[in-house]
Amino acid sequence: MLNILLLFYGYIIFFYSLALITSYVALLIMAYIYSSNYKQWSDDYIKHMVDSTPYVPGVSIVAPAYNEEVTVVDNVRSLLRQDYPNFEIVIVNDGSKDRTLEKLIENFDMVEVPYDYIEHIHCKPFKRLFRSSSIKYSKLVVVDKMNGGTKADAVNGGLNVVSNPYFINTDVDCILSNDAIYHCIFPVLLDDSVIAVSGTMSMSNGATIENGEIVELSTSTKPIPLFQDLEYKRSFLIGKMGWSCINAMNNVSGGYGLFNLQVVIAAGGYGSESFAEDMDMLFRMIGYCCDFKRPYRVVQIPHNCCWTEGPSNIKTLIRQRTRWGRGLIQLVFEHSRMLLNPKYKTLGMLTFPYTFTFEFLAPMIEIIGICLIIYLALTGGVNWDTFFVMFGAIFLFSVMLSSFVVFYDYLLGSSYHKSNSYALLLLAGLLEPIFYHPLVVYSTIRGYYNYLTRKKAVWGDMNRQGVKKKKK
Repeated sequence: MLNILLLFYGYIIFFYSLALITSYVALLIMAYIYSSNYKQWSDDYIKHMVDSTPYVPGVSIVAPAYNEEVTVVDNVRSLLRQDYPNFEIVIVNDGSKDRTLEKLIENFDMVEVPYDYIEHIHCKPFKRLFRSSSIKYSKLVVVDKMNGGTKADAVNGGLNVVSNPYFINTDVDCILSNDAIYHCIFPVLLDDSVIAVSGTMSMSNGATIENGEIVELSTSTKPIPLFQDLEYKRSFLIGKMGWSCINAMNNVSGGYGLFNLQVVIAAGGYGSESFAEDMDMLFRMIGYCCDFKRPYRVVQIPHNCCWTEGPSNIKTLIRQRTRWGRGLIQLVFEHSRMLLNPKYKTLGMLTFPYTFTFEFLAPMIEIIGICLIIYLALTGGVNWDTFFVMFGAIFLFSVMLSSFVVFYDYLLGSSYHKSNSYALLLLAGLLEPIFYHPLVVYSTIRGYYNYLTRKKAVWGDMNRQGVKKKKK
């Protein structure tokens, strides 16, 4: 009986791996088609089209901050440099325990103002609202509220005070390109059914930053940020770009994304208890549009709009990915009604099944596979020739996929000023399956366990290191 089960599991793994490889190839092709079509719009043309539009939509940038006193001033200055005719910055101090709020007050001439607003989306109570007394910082609003335990609650707090029909959800430690809003609002001008736009993101670890502005781009030489850099490029340049080609995106990154405020509010806002805030919000928005038969599109743009600092050590990485794993299993349970439901179009019939099969189930399948290999090795039941052939084939495909992403990014010419950064990424592609991927699998399983056991968790700051900063 055991031999039959092992044989059956072996066939499952074979066809599972074959389906995964096939899906990656399909996403590669769709990503290439989509980005090639998008290249017809030059940066100058996009800027001209936006500037010449009689009624340019206003955009609010919402950035939650929790214990960010070290970097908050430079990063807010970076946000204020946006080259766009009509925007505002809303910083949400989500119950920081350090001097984040004091830093904002001191450096941007913030004064407390009375406020009276309609709570469109429920969140933890506000304490105070601040605006700048200086014309120079007139676009800046600071919300001081009680900590809600998740980034989703913090964003909801910001959405209750924004004054524009579109908003960008980002993190206060992110650095945006000066033309980021131009590029994200452009798809909205082309098609008013666009409800969300995802901008391409890269890692800022290893970059040289001066007064909140990147002056030299290079990848980190530390292994953990280096692996994440490669992972980000694979996610944006293949995954999101490919799904965007057929309007099947299931995630707009919480680091940088533009959303239609009306649709977000109608969908109930961000789930305050959600640890998959970005993916959960998009599921809510698409669910609302499908329930009320409203046309929608979600698009990914190839322009690099944002640089974010990721975990620089194993401990912080595990904490982050544990939270992501918790968010993923939470999402699967809360939106299970959409799975294989034709009412929810490509999300329900294609993207969600893909997410469930190749993202949610993958860590569990890998853990079971490792346990079986160990058992069979101890009992002499492994055909090592077949094992090494299959392992080699999967490993080579992983390296080829990573290499394609690196070379494609190099051709786009948008990431680094130093070519040796690409050599480091190629090296990361060789080592990732062996050293980095097991950490991600472990952290995800840990997140599943924490969710199922209802272990309390809150969002917070990372122990940020590895970004070279210069002061004038």
